[in-house]
Amino acid sequence: MRNRSLQAKKWIKKLPKVNFDNQENPNSYFDILKIEDLLERDLDHDVCKNHLVKFYVIIFVYEGEGYHTIDFTDYNYKEGTVILVRKDQIQKFFRSTNVKGYLLIFTEEFIIGHLNKMEALKAFQLFNESLSFPKIEFNNKVEFSDFMVLVKQLELEYHAKDVFSIGITRSVLHVLIIKLFRIKDKAGYFVERKRYMSQFLAFHKLVEEDCFKSKKVQYFSEKLGVSTKTLNNIVNEVVNVSAKSFIDERSIMQIKRLLISTDHSIKEIAYMAGFSDATNFFKYFKKFTNSSPKVFRQAH
Repeated sequence: MRNRSLQAKKWIKKLPKVNFDNQENPNSYFDILKIEDLLERDLDHDVCKNHLVKFYVIIFVYEGEGYHTIDFTDYNYKEGTVILVRKDQIQKFFRSTNVKGYLLIFTEEFIIGHLNKMEALKAFQLFNESLSFPKIEFNNKVEFSDFMVLVKQLELEYHAKDVFSIGITRSVLHVLIIKLFRIKDKAGYFVERKRYMSQFLAFHKLVEEDCFKSKKVQYFSEKLGVSTKTLNNIVNEVVNVSAKSFIDERSIMQIKRLLISTDHSIKEIAYMAGFSDATNFFKYFKKFTNSSPKVFRQAH
């Protein structure tokens, strides 16, 4: 099974992987771009095709409307929309002639290095799509304007490039992240889930890495040093599903990535995903997607 997992990781690398690359301010762990400028850039990858990001993204849309895809789900946006993209998710843009907005891009190093332990935990919760919807729509224009003031200040400091700008940029981004978390917290996403949050995030990370090695709850409970009952309680309290359901959900997502990002046969992908024959793989995939692997691949 280990060889299968290694093969999957090797093959999925064929999907364009975009690393953080800020040549002007490499030590800031931060970048800011206008959406309209990004769509016109000459890059080594097509942003309007699926690509995996190795950083965190906050998209602020202040004019126009369109769509953004995260992990094969399309999210529509309009003026006053914020979209959150987690590191290691797959995204793609759609070209729109009237959209205007900003992308705030930062690394995991920023979160770990410039937020204390509790604030870093909040940031990871904010971007975790299993905990909350990745889109925020501001119906209150005044509240959205307050955020845009922070975004404009980030843009100003980013281009100032004096001895104070990096420190100010980090502080403003810190405030912006916590203010977004407060909005989600007030909406009830996180209030009742704090007790097991760090354990759940560790489980989530392990499932992302090892779901092709095993789909059994016992495998992950042993890795985390807890009983299967405790693990089920943790997952159920945080995301209101069983540990097994969560493992299957993330496994299906990884399978989708392989179907989209490689040209290998369904049989080969079935083997990588931990199935000894394609028939069981087909049944497993259809059970959770109501689609065959072949149909899903053709549709994307």
